[in-house]
Amino acid sequence: MTTHHDSEPVACTLSSAGLAAQRGRWERLIARAMTERAETADGLRICFRPEPGAEAELQALVAVESECCSWASWTVEAGEGRLVLTVRAAGEGIGALHGMLGGHGTAARG
Repeated sequence: MTTHHDSEPVACTLSSAGLAAQRGRWERLIARAMTERAETADGLRICFRPEPGAEAELQALVAVESECCSWASWTVEAGEGRLVLTVRAAGEGIGALHGMLGGHGTAARG
């Protein structure tokens, strides 16, 4: 499992073009498969329907995020008819996560 460190700067290392491409991929996956988004004390928990291709896309997105945003830990678990993305951070990273991947608060798409 990826770990996070309090001393790591909360910054993304993607280029502007890379960030735009990654954001677009997240937006498409969220629009078609997200069922729940919850802010947690240390980050986010987002659930997705296990539609064809959703798990592979989620794993690919998380692989990029684990590199460019290594200040957070990114894990995907499959089970009980859903995919669950858990993202955790410490310090300033928690607020950054709360503002990512669907905005603020809990959003549900069914």
